[in-house]
Amino acid sequence: MKPIPDHITENLTILFVGFNPSIRSSETGHHFANPNNRFWKILHESGLTPKRLDTSEDNTLVDLGYGLTNIVARPTKTALEITKEEYISGKAELRKKIEKYKPKYVCFVGKGVYQEYSGKKDVPWGVQDGSVVDDTIDFVAPSSSGLVRMRLDEIVDIYRELVTLIK
Repeated sequence: MKPIPDHITENLTILFVGFNPSIRSSETGHHFANPNNRFWKILHESGLTPKRLDTSEDNTLVDLGYGLTNIVARPTKTALEITKEEYISGKAELRKKIEKYKPKYVCFVGKGVYQEYSGKKDVPWGVQDGSVVDDTIDFVAPSSSGLVRMRLDEIVDIYRELVTLIK
């Protein structure tokens, strides 16, 4: 399985950070490509995108001021397969990306992603008190995985907070 490319440029409004690519994403070369993943639906229903994008359009997010990356590049079937060593090196690499590209908001797609990145245990949804990298704002949103037990409308409401923040 091969990693998928980041979609990232300088001064993004939002950089979305996932755990790592799924097997399906590795096969297609596109972020959030598992048919059970609701990322693209959530972005549209929250008002972050003007239409529901297809995974093959993931590179067009940069045109909207958004980027995509992961804390770990290696594709796996589940995030449980990620090793502690991969999180440690992934955390350092992610921090370098954030420092280099300077997005205004860094949206962690899942509490677990932010917990691994920040080292914090208790993490609320939304804007975090203090950010890991200066001059960015850390935002934690629910994972878009179909395995998440939250109702879709509750997840969309949390992502809508980003819409309010960026206006």
